[in-house]
Amino acid sequence: MDNAACERLYEACYMRVFSYVMTLTRDRHQAEEITQETFFRAFSKLNSFRGESDEVTWLCAIARNLAIDEQRRQGRFGELPEEAVAREKAVEQTAVEKDDSFRVHMALHALEEPYREVFELRVFGELSFAQIGQIFRKTENWARVTFHRARAKLKERMENDDE
Repeated sequence: MDNAACERLYEACYMRVFSYVMTLTRDRHQAEEITQETFFRAFSKLNSFRGESDEVTWLCAIARNLAIDEQRRQGRFGELPEEAVAREKAVEQTAVEKDDSFRVHMALHALEEPYREVFELRVFGELSFAQIGQIFRKTENWARVTFHRARAKLKERMENDDE
């Protein structure tokens, strides 16, 4: 891929990747750093991109791994957001929330594709159904239906775990 193509990819995908990383880190400076590192790694490994997914999906996967690595490096993996600490919630409430969050993520991890990816793009990436449809080269309606099915499957798994 030539420099012009890399620049087009950067301009087309930067805000989506940055927004996704912001949902993971909740820190603008850290999100900017991770987003820049994401594009650096992607451009240096373009020959390994097999085209089995959309470029944004590939970039978000790289960004997610970098964000997890950064949290581990800082010893903050699994740490509560500062907002939760600032509100001084009761210890019991915090434990329940962490358990619920973990259960949701476990159920989400078990979802098959494309349900998991559509759900993550909609909820964590804050993308519109039209944008999600574009990523998958499908219609906006397909994205809506897939998201609602993913949400139903997630709810079903959560209810089954409660039994």
